[in-house]
Amino acid sequence: MIGTRFSTRQAVPLLSGLAIAASLGIAFADAGFAASTGQSPWVDQSNSKVRLVSGTIMTDGKPAIFAGVQLRMAPGWKTYWRNPGDSGVPPSFDWSGSKNLKSAEVLYPAPHRFADANGTAIGYGDEVVFPVKITPEHDGEPVELKLDFEYGLCKDLCIPNEAALDLALPPDLGKGDAMLLETALARVPRSAQGDALPKITHIAATLGGPAPALEVEATFPPGATGTDLFVESPEVFVPVPKALGPLADGKQRFAVAFMSATEAAAIKGKALTLTLVSDEGSTATVWTAE
Repeated sequence: MIGTRFSTRQAVPLLSGLAIAASLGIAFADAGFAASTGQSPWVDQSNSKVRLVSGTIMTDGKPAIFAGVQLRMAPGWKTYWRNPGDSGVPPSFDWSGSKNLKSAEVLYPAPHRFADANGTAIGYGDEVVFPVKITPEHDGEPVELKLDFEYGLCKDLCIPNEAALDLALPPDLGKGDAMLLETALARVPRSAQGDALPKITHIAATLGGPAPALEVEATFPPGATGTDLFVESPEVFVPVPKALGPLADGKQRFAVAFMSATEAAAIKGKALTLTLVSDEGSTATVWTAE
């Protein structure tokens, strides 16, 4: 499962979420409901609301503490993946105010692409839960989570949002929102292994000449829909791939077209993560361009 931070070459100019929400008179319902044990209260933001959830999940035969950042958006609004695509900003998770927290590994469910005014964006619509694997500094003691969460929302306009969330996790947390978190974890692309599908079957890199590009061939599970490929690196910008035709007999080809030989040459020696997405499962493969 991949859990990384990503920055982009280009960002959409962002407007004041507070000013836009006030001018449009938008209210988001149900945000005032009381929180249950293991959940923070909903926090209203522009065209969205967000909260923390938590629970204990069995992983590798052992109980593990997970939190989740649950974001609900008003109809038609979307937020971004860790690689937002041609434009936009990735979400930011700052846990520095937490207590008894050794690490908080944020995991990203498989995204989808959508068109915006600046090209192709990558992210989520309606609702997304980001699972967070929690490791306490001291086992058997409470963990106090404090999160400064920043995220962009996009529809006809793109709006920045920032929410301060906190949640106390007792040592005997129990299952809590385990079902919600397990559903989100099931959507996180797993590391590609062996013959598990979907998988990359061939990569051809032409990084010089007048039309530098990567071509990727992939095999998806039988009957898969919503097939796609996303390519990213924490070090360099990689354009959003395009499908070279529809899925046929479980196979599909994609191309990453670079704007120039200089842009293509920048990926040499860099580890790229290739994420294959489908409704029948998603996988991530790390590949280095030579």
